[in-house]
Amino acid sequence: MLKRPHYIALGLVGLLTLVLLNLPHHAASQIKLAIGSLFIPGFGVSKSAKQLLGSAGDTLVSRSELLRQNEQYRQLNQELQIRAMQADALQRENDQFRQLLGTEKQFPWRLKLASVIARDPANWWHFVQIDAGSRDGIRPDMPVMTSAGLVGRVSAVGLTSSQVVLIGSQECKVAALVDNKTGDNGVITPTSNPVDKLDNTLVTMSFLSSNSSLKPGQRVITWGEGNIFPKGILIGEIVEDPHQAELGYSEARVKLAANLGALEEVWVVMR
Repeated sequence: MLKRPHYIALGLVGLLTLVLLNLPHHAASQIKLAIGSLFIPGFGVSKSAKQLLGSAGDTLVSRSELLRQNEQYRQLNQELQIRAMQADALQRENDQFRQLLGTEKQFPWRLKLASVIARDPANWWHFVQIDAGSRDGIRPDMPVMTSAGLVGRVSAVGLTSSQVVLIGSQECKVAALVDNKTGDNGVITPTSNPVDKLDNTLVTMSFLSSNSSLKPGQRVITWGEGNIFPKGILIGEIVEDPHQAELGYSEARVKLAANLGALEEVWVVMR
């Protein structure tokens, strides 16, 4: 049985219906349009959701394609880091020598990506083998690096593979320059400390001037002397104050920037 409020509601609905039926056509149309517009946002949301789901389905790609794209971006990022390293070196050289004449012009490095495919168990910290050889344009003495810093140089070349001697080996001495105001320079050699020989991340910077102003934290880069390593490749950083060596010159330990124990891919700097 209907209660009094129900009768009142039914009466109002009936009255409203009579009013609408007797309104002019234009006024009735306006009211209908206003009522219909209340539901449009809900319909719009539903339609947008369907369009979003449809576009998402269209843009889905396979896992293998995503992995391939990720690998391309990773390699591009490494190359850009190396390009930034060279740009930094060129800027420093320009700041130092822009007033001088006759300085050798540096050209952009041409890079070849290669994978490390083998290591000699008897010389684990001295040599690696890469999957690029003479058919790829590789030649002896080409510098080898990662996006972190210098790795070494090509020591032997085959048709499809090459051997790389690592920095810190007796066969890979590098003319080095300290990134400081005095431009201290020397040669990167194997460490002479028996304890340090157990740590493959440390090398020695030898043949330093006795009045050098080295300090821990200063960057060490390739000097460019010797026509093997172009100037500006990061080697590492000084980790101690220089000390006197047996032959009268000073030397200091340098921590390498590149992780020689975890080499998987390297970049060969082509001529």
